[in-house]
Amino acid sequence: MFEYLKSRLDYYEKELKRTGVTKQLLWQEYIESDPTGYSYPQFTYHLRQQLISRKGSMVMEHIAGDKLYIDFSGKKLHYIDRSTGELIACEIFVACLPFSDYAFAIAVRSQQTPDFLYALSCCLEAMGGVPKAIVPDNLKAAVIKADKYEPVLNQSMEDFANHYGTVVVPARSGRPKDKSLVENQVKMIYSRVFAPLRNQQFFDIHALNQAISTCMVKHNQTRMQQKPYCREERFLSVEKATLGELPSERFELKYYAELKVGNNGHIYLQRNKHYYSVPFTYIGMKVKLIYTRTMVSIYCQGKQIAVHIRSYQENTYTTVAEHLKSEHQAYKKRSHETYLARAREHSPEFHELMQVLFKRARYPEQLYRTCDGLFKLKRDFPIEEFDKACKYVLKNKLYTYYFFKTYLKRVLPTLRKNRW
Repeated sequence: MFEYLKSRLDYYEKELKRTGVTKQLLWQEYIESDPTGYSYPQFTYHLRQQLISRKGSMVMEHIAGDKLYIDFSGKKLHYIDRSTGELIACEIFVACLPFSDYAFAIAVRSQQTPDFLYALSCCLEAMGGVPKAIVPDNLKAAVIKADKYEPVLNQSMEDFANHYGTVVVPARSGRPKDKSLVENQVKMIYSRVFAPLRNQQFFDIHALNQAISTCMVKHNQTRMQQKPYCREERFLSVEKATLGELPSERFELKYYAELKVGNNGHIYLQRNKHYYSVPFTYIGMKVKLIYTRTMVSIYCQGKQIAVHIRSYQENTYTTVAEHLKSEHQAYKKRSHETYLARAREHSPEFHELMQVLFKRARYPEQLYRTCDGLFKLKRDFPIEEFDKACKYVLKNKLYTYYFFKTYLKRVLPTLRKNRW
């Protein structure tokens, strides 16, 4: 009876791959050809053994400091928002070093790229070093396109790996055995973190993470089955020394944008509704922005053309004076001192008039416009006539551009005619 079934197992294995073919159907066909054959449970048992023997599995030998496996648990932990009483669900990031099985866990608000990379940087800092490779699942926060041979990472994940001097080798899609140890860690964390914390209440994510950290210390210090040591002992005695050095600064997530320089020599960053200057020669051109939480860098054709400290003030400008045209620079640099110095070079009368103007309680922009108008009149009229106008205005205390202009264009010509 078994010999007959054994001779047909290869056939059944192939048939299962065909559309609509089930084990139940194959058993019915088997029992019709051999009415005295095995029952359905015995039939499926032998068929399952056949499939397992074909697949098999390889024993992986792990090297100290070589890889870090990372994943998110399927279940979530929560904290309570004090202001609303709402229960806030948190994703649980889990990582382990396969050589020592030393594990790390932290709660973050989501699986999105900023939270994922924050959790990963906390993990490396907690372990005190960097492995040669990081093995994530094909989550969207790290991988744009999953592929068995050449998966495509997103730009942020590549930047992270470059910053820490490591590489990212995503697990093959649908191959949980590629990171089976971290899958096992997730199961253990359910019993060693989730279960101990099930009756506790937390009112912010920091308190939740402190409790998780305490549980993880106990987990790493618990003696492993069939081993004369715990995870922490194995990690500290052998593996930690093999990890690469941490960089001096924590990774800052970079954001990217392509924008066109406006006619005013600034680009507009929509995320903060803020304007940043670039050299005026790039007006009208497309530039690339790379910005972090603290800095904004602007590039054109691969060359860095501007760097700014990031501002979070909406609808305002960050401007470097050297980026402006010469006339715009002069306009931006206007002050009482610059106008007084220019008037002094012309004549004592004009300088005195400027001094009187700036003593008046008026908005600076209004005064600057009046001064610009007077300087234009100085260019349009002879020096002698302009100085006469200064004296007349000072004598009569009529300090307006309109009166000064009227005196030059109407009063002086009338006086000149009467004299003749």
